[in-house]
Amino acid sequence: WTETLKIKRAKVFPISIYFFIFIGVMMGMFMFLSMHPEIASRSSTIKMKTSFLEGSDWKAFYELLIQIVLTVGVIGSGIITSWGFGREFSDKVIKDLLALPVQRSTIVVSKLIILFIWTILLSIIVLVAAMLTGFAVRLPDWNTGDLFPFLKMYILCSLLNALLITPVAFVASAGRGYMLPISFVILIMILTQLLAVGLPGLTFWFPWALPALVSGAGGPALPSPGFFSYFIYIIIVLAGLFGTIAWWR
Repeated sequence: WTETLKIKRAKVFPISIYFFIFIGVMMGMFMFLSMHPEIASRSSTIKMKTSFLEGSDWKAFYELLIQIVLTVGVIGSGIITSWGFGREFSDKVIKDLLALPVQRSTIVVSKLIILFIWTILLSIIVLVAAMLTGFAVRLPDWNTGDLFPFLKMYILCSLLNALLITPVAFVASAGRGYMLPISFVILIMILTQLLAVGLPGLTFWFPWALPALVSGAGGPALPSPGFFSYFIYIIIVLAGLFGTIAWWR
């Protein structure tokens, strides 16, 4: 209840919602520009940004949204987790929290539950905003047969990304603020891209690459996830959880 109240009264919560609505709308507009290349050709920048799209129908739009949740989802969840834990140090209320007659593990788990729900909510907001924009611009080839497999994969990728907030929570706690965890998230994104491009075989062992491996968004160059991919992923999530609790204790 306390963590929910903090989120509701914080300015960052509505800002995050508006920002992710904007992202969803922009994805729909990219598809609109892909449908009308004569408009995109008027600007070299827009033409370059729409050139990576593999089509201008709903199937191509689904693939784009999977890529968005794999990238923006990680950045968004990392930033709000950095804020959720780092603000206690920047606002200098950590000493008051630690003095409360409440188990410190309860504080940590409460924060993680709210941040997990917040992360999933942002993924849903992007999806709804993008889908509504897709209908508004009248994307062709709507097919319910493609919708349900896409939604299943989208939800799975969102959950896999959301669970990876625990290492960010540990870094934010150990770093006592915002900067270190945000830098950590950026570093993770860079490493994921470098491995996918330069050393695709190692992505099998990199937990932050698991959502991309599961979705197949990285293409045939990336391996399929196996037992050890999921095992390492679970170890990292649990290590972040129990490491954060241990640090707070």
